[in-house]
Amino acid sequence: MGSGARVGPILPWLLPARAGAPPCPRPPVRRARLAADRSWAAARGAVSPRASGGVSTAASPRRVPGRERAGAKRRRHHVLPQAAQTHVQVLPPAAAPGEIVVNEVNFVRKCIATDTSQYDLWGKLICTNFKISFLTDDPMPLQKFHFRNLLLGEHDVPLTCVEQIVTVNDHKRKQKVLGPNQKLKFNPTELIIYCKDFRIIRFRFDESGPESARKVCLAIAHYSQPTDLQLLFAFEYVGKKYHNSANKVNGVPTGGSGGGSQKTPLFETYSDWDREVKRTGAAGWRVCSVNEGYMVSTCLPEYFVVPSSLADQDLKTFSHSFVGRRMPLWCWSHANGSALVRMALVKDELRQRRVDQRVCNAVTKSHPQRSDVYKSDLDKTLPSIQEVQAAFVKLKQLCVNEPFEETEEKWLSSLESARWLEYVRMFLKHSAELVYTLESRRVSVVLQEEEGRDLSCVVASLVQVMLDPYFRTIPGFQSLIQKEWVMAGYQFLDRCNHLKRSEKESPLFLLFLDATWQLLQQHPAAFEFSETYLAVLGDSTRIALFGTFLFNSPHQRAKQSTEFAISKNIQLGDEKGLKFPSVWDWSLQFTAKDRTLFHNPLYVGRSLPRVQNGLAKPFKRTKRNCSSTLRGVPASFKNGILRDQEALPRRNSLVLKAKPDPPPPRAEGPDGGLERFFREWLSRPADLHGLLLPHVSGVHVRLWKLCYFRWVPEAQISRGGSSTAFHKLSLLADEVDALSRTLRQRRAGPLQACYAEPDQSRMYFRASGPHDAAGTPEFLSSSFPFSPVGNLCRRSISGTPLSKFLSGAKIWLSTETLASED
Repeated sequence: MGSGARVGPILPWLLPARAGAPPCPRPPVRRARLAADRSWAAARGAVSPRASGGVSTAASPRRVPGRERAGAKRRRHHVLPQAAQTHVQVLPPAAAPGEIVVNEVNFVRKCIATDTSQYDLWGKLICTNFKISFLTDDPMPLQKFHFRNLLLGEHDVPLTCVEQIVTVNDHKRKQKVLGPNQKLKFNPTELIIYCKDFRIIRFRFDESGPESARKVCLAIAHYSQPTDLQLLFAFEYVGKKYHNSANKVNGVPTGGSGGGSQKTPLFETYSDWDREVKRTGAAGWRVCSVNEGYMVSTCLPEYFVVPSSLADQDLKTFSHSFVGRRMPLWCWSHANGSALVRMALVKDELRQRRVDQRVCNAVTKSHPQRSDVYKSDLDKTLPSIQEVQAAFVKLKQLCVNEPFEETEEKWLSSLESARWLEYVRMFLKHSAELVYTLESRRVSVVLQEEEGRDLSCVVASLVQVMLDPYFRTIPGFQSLIQKEWVMAGYQFLDRCNHLKRSEKESPLFLLFLDATWQLLQQHPAAFEFSETYLAVLGDSTRIALFGTFLFNSPHQRAKQSTEFAISKNIQLGDEKGLKFPSVWDWSLQFTAKDRTLFHNPLYVGRSLPRVQNGLAKPFKRTKRNCSSTLRGVPASFKNGILRDQEALPRRNSLVLKAKPDPPPPRAEGPDGGLERFFREWLSRPADLHGLLLPHVSGVHVRLWKLCYFRWVPEAQISRGGSSTAFHKLSLLADEVDALSRTLRQRRAGPLQACYAEPDQSRMYFRASGPHDAAGTPEFLSSSFPFSPVGNLCRRSISGTPLSKFLSGAKIWLSTETLASED
């Protein structure tokens, strides 16, 4: 296994039995998992991981001819049609450093469709310390395109993406939700895996060894529900990386942060913050290092920006008054001098007025006109994290409901009762109101929240996306997430529920991506990235490999990685902790060809910056370049509100008609304040590189179908949906790019010709490529580039755990109520 391998404790009775070995006694259920690391290491001889510490290279076993003949009659309806039985060489799953096989079982059938078994696949089910893998000789039926992740196979599921695991025995009519360290008293005939991304995956063990099937189910349950942070696969991966001098994954060196030509700032250093302050032209603000070594607050980054009038000693003095010692944190500055600031509540009521006054005075002094400060109490204005989680659970229930056709009549009312779109609308509307305060009133805004690390992450990010065109580019959007989420202490570990502590779970980051998608749909030419990029970014939060979405704070990452390094005798040198892979290095997950799907063909970017002395000119706000391209505002849209008689959506439009907007808050002056601000903005042509405002009426806030419906076969539109427009626009954009390159090369002189641009398209579909055809490619569907085949296979609803969930359970399934079922 290597000195750096560490996969957490493997329960001894989960391992394949060795020949002649006595039965392994069952350890106490409550024995600590960390203490079992060494006890099972010697028993791994029968598993045979790769010499490099990777996954076993054993191919999927051939079906035994005698066994095939014996069960031919029973399994005849499971065999694929003769034309589809093409032999495909079985390959081992994509192995990452530190990944090893925990358990496996042969002759497993993966269910592909709910109403028939003729398309089911036969193969081997493998559980590693990173993912659940299914290897098969059979080709995937009904699928003509596959968007491949380099870290995952076609049928793989990361362990941190698993929501719940249900085992079923059809003969004894038993079912059980498996938790960690639980017993399974029956041999399962079926395994159902409920995933966090709305997938439901089913495996049948009709021809498998019953004991092997039971062991692999227990292994999956054990490893998908870790009880300690250091048991997540990222630690095993990074430990192997430090012990492996090759330091490569998929042939690509690790440690990058961009996966492209532009590097994403991580805001881990003083210089990153200083560049951001200079980029926005924030006068009256400075980068402070008072929290270096996390001496003041463990919830804040080591470096952050504060008003210049606040000395370090003042910050240390006032830090004790805030919840979590989260002092005021600068987010962004407008060209007019107003600033966006976020902070936690003052916990000491006796000192609250004094501290608030001191903070407001400091923010006022940082404004060129010494303008007043507007405080926004997000806890009173927006839904709580518990309400957001409850709405998401209802949305999940609606999207996986069965049968799909019967939900159509009540679809709009069910969607409205879930309240997910209502909450997305509330965040967009409140962010737009704060944009008015910053842009029109030229007043600094302070976001207040109890801890200042949940709702404020969403609002601060949306405000900056609306105001700053830099954050609507791919590198800018990534830097925004790094600055306002990762370094600001958003609790990814708890909110994403990596350790299965459901009481702290809340999909706020997904809500932010959803709200960004709403802006992208309303202003498609203003964003460099596509909705595929947003969907893949959400999926990356469920892969326990990237340090970006793994911890509750930068301090937790440094502390946990240092402890792990000491336990593994890893020499850190001058580093403050282990360097985990960054999710912004997209080359770890996707090929250069597939990464072109992240680019929006409608994006109208600025002209290329002039290069002087090898350096590109920095971003500066310029005079507005107005364009009426793709504005798409209906004639009945007035004052930001759609008239009631024209707001009724079509039955199949998947559009929720929200309640009428409440009257906007009164603003000073006879101009009507907020209402006039929206009216004037709507009357002008759209500025793709300036201010963007959302349309928040019900007809404009839509369900993100690519994210929530991509696995539902009944919801797919073959050669239809937005993917067809994406295809045509990509061809046009590629043709325009090619003509532009040709013109620039012809106009360039001999010296410039030496630095000619490479003939490389930024589009997935190329006008001169193999997909250049008169019609739409056959593999396109409304779920492109994802495929629902085999990813949402439900059992018959009556008498199953799914029926209990749909009948009112607050979570997918209740372990307490189903664990002891007979």
